[in-house]
Amino acid sequence: MTFEELNLKKSFKQNVAAQGYTEMTTIQSKSYSVILSGRDVMGIAQTGTGKTIAYLLPSFHLWKFSPRHEVQILVLVPTRELVVQVLDVAERLAGDSGLKCVGVFGGVGIQPQAARIREGADLLVGTPGRVLDLVLNGHLRTGGVRRLVLDEVDEMLEQGFRTQIGRVLDLLPKKRQNLMFSATMSDEIESLAATFFNGPEKIEAAPAGTPVASIRQTMYEVPNFNTKVNLLKHLLSTDESMGRVMVFVSTMALADELFSRLEPELGEAVDYMHSRRTQSQRFRALQTFRDGETRVLIATDLIARGIDVAGVSHVVCFDLPTEPEQYVHRIGRTGRVDAEGVSIAMLTPGERELLDSIESLTGIVPENMPLPADVEVSTELVRSEVPVVMMRNSFTELDAKPGGAFHEKAEHNKKVNKRISHKTAMRMKYGKPKTRGSKR
Repeated sequence: MTFEELNLKKSFKQNVAAQGYTEMTTIQSKSYSVILSGRDVMGIAQTGTGKTIAYLLPSFHLWKFSPRHEVQILVLVPTRELVVQVLDVAERLAGDSGLKCVGVFGGVGIQPQAARIREGADLLVGTPGRVLDLVLNGHLRTGGVRRLVLDEVDEMLEQGFRTQIGRVLDLLPKKRQNLMFSATMSDEIESLAATFFNGPEKIEAAPAGTPVASIRQTMYEVPNFNTKVNLLKHLLSTDESMGRVMVFVSTMALADELFSRLEPELGEAVDYMHSRRTQSQRFRALQTFRDGETRVLIATDLIARGIDVAGVSHVVCFDLPTEPEQYVHRIGRTGRVDAEGVSIAMLTPGERELLDSIESLTGIVPENMPLPADVEVSTELVRSEVPVVMMRNSFTELDAKPGGAFHEKAEHNKKVNKRISHKTAMRMKYGKPKTRGSKR
């Protein structure tokens, strides 16, 4: 199905065409008519398959103009980066239709966001915590909400937003349409839908938990961190197909360290983002990567989840995630919307069990690539790789008496205090009891 075939309002159809959208993706074509029917929906599709447009277009078509511009469509997402991303897509699709879009998130002052809502917001995109704060402080009225969207709901639950989501949903009108989109399905998601949704229709664009077929999965076996750095530098300098590369790491400290090792050679062509960087630094890192000014973006899973960047040629798992589902989310940043992509996993001996879990989930064994001869295999270990030597307590080998010191007591410490009566003490001193004399 093409977007031209949709029964869209004229203004939205023109905006879709202006963005160059022609063919619909699977999740878009499957969900469009169901959402228009007013039914609740549980959409399951990998990141990068067009979920945002899948729920925005039919929601916009059902939107009714109101001069008061009260919130009719509420979209909850897990991160501020995803707020900005969804808001950007929404504003481009809305164009000059009169539909006003506003985004809100934590980490910044609430008053400027409240002021923008007062100016009018038909669509509100926000993180659960900030949306709840706006409602409880009287800045956001929810009585006009007709459509609720939970985007990347699996990530929101993983980040601990279950309570905030529940409180927000309790404050919304009972008569509304609920739309949920996720890359994976879990018991917790099923429970959330059972509690707040009304007989949702499940729409799957691909089997839940599996990577898109257009990604070529590869792996290198390396002994340690420094060899990983040498391998990554080699690949970036010799493989011309690595045009736009996302490098995933598990911790903020690792992101800092890897950036410091790559920056001297790559300069402004490499950047990094994690939650300890300021909001402006994170937005700039993502924007320059989208614009092609930055070739390599290092990111933690928390920050990069749900981020949509077109044209990512390679995803590098510098270290394997502890959860196999997170591996699926990582590699889904490439091979998006039926484009081809490559994933590279760097495997140390201690990560073998993690790889087994990934293979069990995906049913795919990554292609084992030989380590290039030009890559220096380092023998130097970083602190986290140095084995911890447990020192034996030599004291335990001495024949010590239980409950006491292991050495012999000094003579003056051998005295044992015994309690005796006053009468006995006087007899011992005078040979007979000491009396006060006879009574008169």
